Amino acid sequence: MTPLHRLSSAARGRLNEALRRRVAGPDAERRARAIWLAPGERRFAADDPICRVHGHAGMYAGGVRALLLQSLHPLAMAGVGEHSGFRGDPWGRLQRTSEFLAMTTFGPVEGAQRILDRINRVHMTVVGTAADGRPYSATDPHLLRWVHVAEIDSFLTAHQRYSRTPLTDAEADRYVDQTAWVAGELGVPDPPRTVADLHAQLRSFEPELETSRGARDVARFLLAEPPLPWVARPGFWMLVAGALEMLPDHARDLLDLHLPSPLGPLEEPLLRYAAGPLGALGTAAVGWALADPTDLRNAEGSSAVG
Repeated sequence: MTPLHRLSSAARGRLNEALRRRVAGPDAERRARAIWLAPGERRFAADDPICRVHGHAGMYAGGVRALLLQSLHPLAMAGVGEHSGFRGDPWGRLQRTSEFLAMTTFGPVEGAQRILDRINRVHMTVVGTAADGRPYSATDPHLLRWVHVAEIDSFLTAHQRYSRTPLTDAEADRYVDQTAWVAGELGVPDPPRTVADLHAQLRSFEPELETSRGARDVARFLLAEPPLPWVARPGFWMLVAGALEMLPDHARDLLDLHLPSPLGPLEEPLLRYAAGPLGALGTAAVGWALADPTDLRNAEGSSAVG
């Protein structure tokens, strides 16, 4: 191996480790073994659309888009603000979410069911009253539907934008259909089964969306005050740029979002021009790091996909 190759391999390994530490937490290796290397029947095959989407680096920008979009529903935001601890422990919340997505997609069937049962128990405790006096509950099928469709639309949008082999129309419908299993297990009645149905359900929520104080707080936290050292923020902001560019116009208007930059907010025309390439570059860097051959998910016999 040449010195250049050794330097490249070392850089890839460091970036991979940093990502795993943030997304999977200090026990990343244990989680990886329990999800990707554990024996047992899997619900989905490695080449299924759901595995292709959830195993792609576009999930990072897609996840930011999902959080911003979900925050626009005031009742969903009330539950997040009062119960999720996203400010006090943002990485812990991200790690729990990533474990849930990975286990229900790639993990053994029994492990997936255990984590679903655990989430349903937690949801029973998330109840309260929003600032406008309306009650909310994490078991409300209507709110569960909103969280699901905003999330799935974001993941699919990011994959289609950044993957070298985007899903065909039929495969995209299959992806939506495959995600319906988890949605149903969490209490979503009649979740969408096709892309057209997904888009229709998303549109039906638009009259309920608003720029709440909680939504602004989430946007400011993610975009202007990310819990990252300064050296890591430029890479994160590339993913944020991609997330902003992929947001529906009505969502970006409600949040009055601009691309965060060390030089200050960029003007809208520059945002539209630069955000897509920046998001693609950030996603490519994540994909390069995730392909590190020393990562357990890339070991022979793993259920992960690239």
